[in-house]
Amino acid sequence: MDTQHFSGLSRRDALKTIGASAALLGLGLFNSKLVAAGSQGSPDGTPTYPFTLPPLGYAYDALEPRIDARTMEIHHTKHHQAYITNANNALASQPKLQKLTPFEILALINGDTIDKPLRTTLRNNVGGHANHSFFWQILAPNDEDGAPAPTGKLAEDIAATFGSFDTFKKQFADTAMKRFGSGWAWLVISHDTGKLAIISSGNQDSPLLTGDTPVLGLDVWEHAYYLQYQNRRADYVDAFWDVVNWPRAQEFYAIAKV
Repeated sequence: MDTQHFSGLSRRDALKTIGASAALLGLGLFNSKLVAAGSQGSPDGTPTYPFTLPPLGYAYDALEPRIDARTMEIHHTKHHQAYITNANNALASQPKLQKLTPFEILALINGDTIDKPLRTTLRNNVGGHANHSFFWQILAPNDEDGAPAPTGKLAEDIAATFGSFDTFKKQFADTAMKRFGSGWAWLVISHDTGKLAIISSGNQDSPLLTGDTPVLGLDVWEHAYYLQYQNRRADYVDAFWDVVNWPRAQEFYAIAKV
């Protein structure tokens, strides 16, 4: 996509945003399984409008006892599906935007190409679709001992940036706890420094809105944990470490850093 279309961003920011999108797409964030599930794909196989619900890739009860099956089913089929439905409805009368991938749409949100009321709707709902499609991939069933620690370059850079893996986990959990209300905690490659950073975002805002590339994300909306953990967000955050798909995060990181 030509960067002249990203009217709200500088050329540098637009290129970084496109690069972040390409990194995620290269890992199959919206992959052939989604196309096979019914998405209309762009020439490179990346689904565009109408968006469809991606498969989890594992059973709803696969993350138990850390995240219960009923929460996963409702989260996936009700909450994520609602973002998709709302996004498709908002795009129904927007033929030009229908040709764009979710990431290309998000790259336009901070500009003036899209009318403000529509920008808000797309920010929330295309953002929700992108965030959740990422989130399902960053979770994985693990044995009773939980997820193994990351290895390779990601592990090295986490240690170099935060001092140690344990320090990183503490800082990430602290960020997740301090996100007031609904939102997300993220490990990203920073747009500003090109290095790892921990950030949070409100509602369904995507790190791509500011040019950051997500490596790991945690949904801290209450619908992600309330059936099992009620108001105990800290317990949910602690359980998250046992179901992290670190090999997938390492793939995200490796391709995004190329």
